[in-house]
Amino acid sequence: MELAAELEAIAIDIVRAAGALLINRPDSLKVETKSSAVDVVTEMDRASEALVTQYLAQHRPGDGLLGEEGANLATTTGISWIVDPIDGTVNYLYGLPGWNISIAATRDGHTLAGAVFAPLLAGGSLWSAHKGGGANLRRGDGQAQRIRANANVPLHLALLATGFSYSTQTRKKQGERFATLIPQVRDIRRMGAAAVDLCLVASGMVDGYFEEELSAWDLAAGELIATEAGALVTNASGGPAGRDMVVAAHPSLHREILALLGGVAQW
Repeated sequence: MELAAELEAIAIDIVRAAGALLINRPDSLKVETKSSAVDVVTEMDRASEALVTQYLAQHRPGDGLLGEEGANLATTTGISWIVDPIDGTVNYLYGLPGWNISIAATRDGHTLAGAVFAPLLAGGSLWSAHKGGGANLRRGDGQAQRIRANANVPLHLALLATGFSYSTQTRKKQGERFATLIPQVRDIRRMGAAAVDLCLVASGMVDGYFEEELSAWDLAAGELIATEAGALVTNASGGPAGRDMVVAAHPSLHREILALLGGVAQW
């Protein structure tokens, strides 16, 4: 098995193990805030990241690790992992579906493999991909199914997903922009977890996605999965996706979303 495929299999094992841990949450969660009053971290975020750290130490010694909750290990093998131990912590806190575990394996800044697991979504939804291998979705204990982003969807019939900033000031600006955006598309969905939003594009459950202020752990796995499913993932100018903006859709719709965003006040 080639390295990228091996790393995908490891990513799948990791998110499944973390998902099993997170499903068994305590009745009362310890919660702290980070960048703002609505940006929260729980004891289970840290427990999930600790599980990933221990797994990699045992199965991939020498690999690097960058985690949202502070893990930062240098690589001696050339492979580094980027993990969001709970993407969508507010969903997790409220018991809403959509929260997930997201992990990606990278080398020299390029993502080789990744997996995203949302245990409460549709009986358990696990997306995965490796570079050049296409993207797959597993539901429950079912077999992997190849997925593709929706093609040839006109903008006015496009169902888009997005998210909001933790910054109150930025959220206010985003709300004002939606008055211009919403009349020009079918509708907009706000799921509350960026990695799942990217995977929803990959599996055709939404037509496109845009959001600003994503971090590497929000983006790495979902970007690869969406790309392997035939989506184009860029910033608002068509360059590399990053913290300034992420836009994901099939190329036939992607250009229309970029034009729409370009017609709105500067993002």
